Amino acid sequence: MELTGFYPVICTDRVSESRDFYVRLFGFEVTFEAEWYVSLRRGSYELALLDHTHPTLPEGRRAKAAGLLLNFEVADTDAEWERLVVGEGLAPELALRSEDFGQRHFIVADPNGVLIDVITPIEPSQEYAEQYV
Repeated sequence: MELTGFYPVICTDRVSESRDFYVRLFGFEVTFEAEWYVSLRRGSYELALLDHTHPTLPEGRRAKAAGLLLNFEVADTDAEWERLVVGEGLAPELALRSEDFGQRHFIVADPNGVLIDVITPIEPSQEYAEQYV
């Protein structure tokens, strides 16, 4: 298989609200928009939003996204905490902290309840450093 693209599609009943969230807070631009589908891009990164009731989905699979975690790796997690949580008032699902496995991060949620893990890689503890390949 020659892979020419790969991106997540969030099935939602909040297409417009989700579009505004990702455009305003995460710098995505709209590259296609219909009432039921929005394609977003930021550089080489893509994300799409799809009305979960649209017939393009198999009938037995028309459900809203659940159990999804999107990782956003950034240069400065502390600055993003200040911008998103302190400045924008997003409620943290997980407070800013450093992990032994090599991440400084926090988690917020989008309008659909999709979790967004904002991460800056840090030096892991010796125990975890040995597990990296």
